[in-house]
Amino acid sequence: MEEQNLIKRILDIKKEFGEKLVILTHHYQRRAVFALGDYGGDSFELSRKASLDKAAQFIVFCGVHFMAESAEILSRPHQIVQIPDLNAGCPMADMADIADVEKAWGEVIAISGKNSVTPVVYMNAAATIKDFCGRNGGIVCTSSNTPAAFAWSFKRRGKIFFFPDQHLGRNTGNKMGIKPDQMILWNSDEPLGGNTAESINNAQIILWNGFCHVHTEFKVDNIRQMKEKYPDSKIVVHPECPQEVVEFSDAAGSTSFIVKYVEEASPGSTIIIGTEFNLIDRLAAEYKDKKILPLYESICPNMYKIDLKKLLWSLENIGKVNVIKVPETIKKGAKVALDRMLAL
Repeated sequence: MEEQNLIKRILDIKKEFGEKLVILTHHYQRRAVFALGDYGGDSFELSRKASLDKAAQFIVFCGVHFMAESAEILSRPHQIVQIPDLNAGCPMADMADIADVEKAWGEVIAISGKNSVTPVVYMNAAATIKDFCGRNGGIVCTSSNTPAAFAWSFKRRGKIFFFPDQHLGRNTGNKMGIKPDQMILWNSDEPLGGNTAESINNAQIILWNGFCHVHTEFKVDNIRQMKEKYPDSKIVVHPECPQEVVEFSDAAGSTSFIVKYVEEASPGSTIIIGTEFNLIDRLAAEYKDKKILPLYESICPNMYKIDLKKLLWSLENIGKVNVIKVPETIKKGAKVALDRMLAL
């Protein structure tokens, strides 16, 4: 079926359901899908929209699985959450297994004491990890509010155990002035995560050894090459990038930060962006008065699994296929951690 026919059928279904249907589209969705969303944005913005929309009966989340899980956790009893492709997962989210996390937590609190550590979980994690954080006095964060979540946590306890993205955690710690030797990496397959009791006691931030395949593709050499080619350009990257890439860039921030950075740039500016390619492609098409270029073409294959055909199929089978349901035993603690984030 041609793209325009697919779009027409999707728009017809949207019109039929009216406010009973809400389509949420993440910034990393391909252009045609993103344009059909009722709300578009980063995971924080979309979580907030999902929590506030009382009228919607059906929420279709065009993103990856952990995002749809979070929307379901925050949803109301009459709402059904679907995702166009159940296989749209997140390798980084899978890097933090609940059994490994609980084992690591037990080792840390045995050394430092239970009331010394706050678990903080990035949105890019399974519902089981969010539940764990909620049950242990912790909070969820996204790349747009990690500093606020860290500040919230430090007011309560002296340490943070951050899951699962080491780079976002380290870049946030750097931004807050935490010394490098007070941020340690936890490798779950090693005793004490590869650390000593002394280093654990000394640490302010313990970083789970997870990472994003999309953002670790960016290297300092990419920056040097682009700066040589475009000496007057500005380079903005996502904080999931390694710290040396963030340090060499002109700015770093969430997808919403990047969008705003481009919006506010002067006409004729050259802006080079280090994040998922679909967002860069859309910004380049939208801001033709500026030169918008990728630092390197890095694509999230899981976000890319969602297309117009799968979105249409979800809408034609509304409330019946690819329904996301988080068990109540997990939902309770996860909602506590998500609500703490939304209250920041």
